[in-house]
Order: sequence, then C-alpha cells, then structure tokens
Amino acid sequence: MLQRTIFFVSDGTGITAEALGHSLLSQFEGLKIRQVRMPFIDTPDKLDACLAQIAAAHESDGVRPIVVTTLVRNDMAQRLAQADALVMNFFASFIAPLEAELGVPANHMMGRAHIGPSSQDYLARISAIDFAVAHDDGVTERGLEAADIILVGVSRSGKTPTSLYLALQFGLKAANYPLIPEDFERNALPSGLLKYRDKLYGLSISAERLSRIREERRPGSTYAALANCRREIVQAEEMMRVHDIPWLDTSSKSIEEIAATLMQRLSGIKNSGI
Repeated sequence: MLQRTIFFVSDGTGITAEALGHSLLSQFEGLKIRQVRMPFIDTPDKLDACLAQIAAAHESDGVRPIVVTTLVRNDMAQRLAQADALVMNFFASFIAPLEAELGVPANHMMGRAHIGPSSQDYLARISAIDFAVAHDDGVTERGLEAADIILVGVSRSGKTPTSLYLALQFGLKAANYPLIPEDFERNALPSGLLKYRDKLYGLSISAERLSRIREERRPGSTYAALANCRREIVQAEEMMRVHDIPWLDTSSKSIEEIAATLMQRLSGIKNSGI
C-alpha cells in the first residue's frame, strides 16, 4: 500500500483544517497516512517552504499529496492551489456561496476563526479547567455542588480527558470519580456522590479495550487482567442501573464524540425544565 501524505495548511493554528481533514479521512479505511500540520503559513516565505515540503513528499511517496487548507488570503490560496497535489480549500469552497447568499463580501482576514473569546467566556473556561483539575479522580468531594456534571466509571474509561475537554471547549465544570476496589467490595457507589445523582453520568468500556489500556499502564498486573476488567465493568454497570444513572460505552468513541453526547444530555435536561 502506498503511503499518502496529507498536509494541514493554515494561516492560524491549523486545528480547524486538521479537524475537517480528519472528519473526511474517517470515511476511508485501510489507508497508510502520514500527517503534517503546517500552522501559521502567513507570509510568502513560509508558503515557499510549505510548497517545497509538498513537492518533497510527492517525490518521496511517488504519488501526489493531499492538502487540506484554511488559508483565507486569495493570493496565498491561489499559489497553494498550484501545487502538484489534491488541494482542498474549505474557506474557498464556502465563502463565495455565503457572500452570494448574504450579499456581503467577506473580509478575507487571516486568523478570524481564532479571535479571542470575550473576557467572560475566557474566565469561565479557565475556572472550569481549574475545577476539573481540582476534582480529578475523586480527589475531593468539596465543591461538588458547583459541578455541571460528575463522571463515574471504572479506572481508565476516559473520565479525565473528557472532563478536561468539557471544561476547555464548553466551560463546563466537570468532576470525575473512579470506581475503586473498595466500591466493588461494598457493591455501592461512593456515598458522597449519591446526593448529586442528577449530575452523575457513567462512562463504561469493553473489557477487552480496558484490559489493553491498563496493560500499557501496569503490564502483567491483576489491575489489567481481562477477568478483573470484566468483573469491574459488570459491577459498575449494575451500580448505575440500581441508581438509575445513564451511562455511555466509550469503547469506540473519541473524546469529542463522548463530549457531544454528554452536551446533548445536558441540553435535554435544561430544555425539560429539570
């Protein structure tokens, strides 16, 4: 199988181009892809260096690269479009139809997608990140009344990265509690959590995937053993059933997908007036 190189080229961070590119590539299986992010391509000299890398990849791979770009300056975008590659400029694809529909010309200014948030939004996100860090892995039960959501589940089911993502992207105060051997021996959730049952959401995972993840952390341990993982998951899900706590299987979901599902649930709760 030939290697295909994909470049994410942007005059900003490149995060938007990369996210869009990943969404498209997820529809194709069995590809051998080398990814190259090229952020802050905002001068002719930087674009020259970018074009040289694209040409080098073509020669090395023996097939033209794929370029996903969000360059907004017409002169820069037009030069990049001349590269011997499949060039997909998302801004160019959508700005012209929007200009026609809105009857207003776009300003074609670099970096507009990443203009800083308002002071209030920024401070809310910083506060949410601080909250997530302070309430990671059940460190403390103090202040849980301020939580927007509390994630529970077996160790290594994705609670910490999901909590931080919710804080960073949405400004949500998310705490997380791992279910530990003592909880399974008592066959009960931590008592301090039950008064916040309406804020609880469970994350579960397949035993096979959990075992692989834990094996990387503690090779050959009882903690990572498949039988132990199966037992913990069965008990954790039974606890959630008993207390009527909804949960989500994270086995094949990205952090973004998990967060989107949780946001949808929170939105549904607010809309229902609960």
